[in-house]
Amino acid sequence: MDLSKNKISSWQKALIHWFRKSGRNYPWRETDDPYAILVSELMLQQTQIKTVLERRFFENWLHKFPDVKTLADAETDHVLKAWEGLGYYNRARNLQKAAKTIVADHGGRFPETYEEILSLPGVGPYTAGAVYSFAFNRPAPIVDGNVNRVLSRVFDFRDAIDSTAGKKEIWSKADALTSPTHPREYNSAIMELGQRICRKGKPDCAECPVSKWCESSHSPEAISLPVKSKSIKITRKKEEVVLLMNRGKVFLSREAGTRRNGLWKLPNLKGSDYDNVEETGQLTYPITRYQVHMKIFSPLNLKNAVEIAKNYDGVWYDLSAELPAVGAPYLRAIEESLRSKDGKL
Repeated sequence: MDLSKNKISSWQKALIHWFRKSGRNYPWRETDDPYAILVSELMLQQTQIKTVLERRFFENWLHKFPDVKTLADAETDHVLKAWEGLGYYNRARNLQKAAKTIVADHGGRFPETYEEILSLPGVGPYTAGAVYSFAFNRPAPIVDGNVNRVLSRVFDFRDAIDSTAGKKEIWSKADALTSPTHPREYNSAIMELGQRICRKGKPDCAECPVSKWCESSHSPEAISLPVKSKSIKITRKKEEVVLLMNRGKVFLSREAGTRRNGLWKLPNLKGSDYDNVEETGQLTYPITRYQVHMKIFSPLNLKNAVEIAKNYDGVWYDLSAELPAVGAPYLRAIEESLRSKDGKL
């Protein structure tokens, strides 16, 4: 596809026309509140749309934290609890940091320039462009996984999109194609095109509203696009934790490190306690580039739980009340134990 003025105009009109007829009605598309749009963008960075919709994460968050000041003033533990189930909790921390910055530096008013939005904590070029175009209907290119795939196929782009030169080229093409008059609809359209039509694997070229401009349309090689140079090596790790329950309570420890700061977990089993526990479960979970195989141990005698807990830093939490923000694998271990016939309290 060449980038002549007429071709670009025709491309934009076709894509926007398709979106107006076929675009899906997501709740974050029903608002132009930049705070709400920032919330949705950070939620959707690492979480599937289906998950966010089915569990109403977006609506529930805005019910608890309806504006930047409410979020800025909230206890971090409450923020992390509200994010529970979405994972990658740094997104929630950055969202609160952004709210605090808006209150402190902008008087609580969401900034309206691209540069100011980009300067907020946790906001990169994609998120800044999304908020700028969706909230203020001002032109800014956006490139996420879906847009990368669309543009790589449209231009039959064979360079690695994760290389410095590849990123620069794709962003340049995205900028050239973005509608200056209808950026909100255009950016929504190209993202949805990648999500629904120009999807991973075999694209549905027959249903594509812009296939006549696509240089790899109906080509078997389109499946291999976009090209990536880096493959993430998955490292396997082992983890052993102890599940302590007593009189309707569970013992939890604070997470260490910055990634999970503020979350709670089952304590890592100490070697001195191996003789007092037995393995009662296993589960595997991914975290970034790791695949973790976790073994869960419980006391041989449930009456020993209180004594064993003295060897660890932590707090007993009532299971009949709302637990703090617990990491997903540990929460799953607790829930499975409670469901099992041996999960006595």
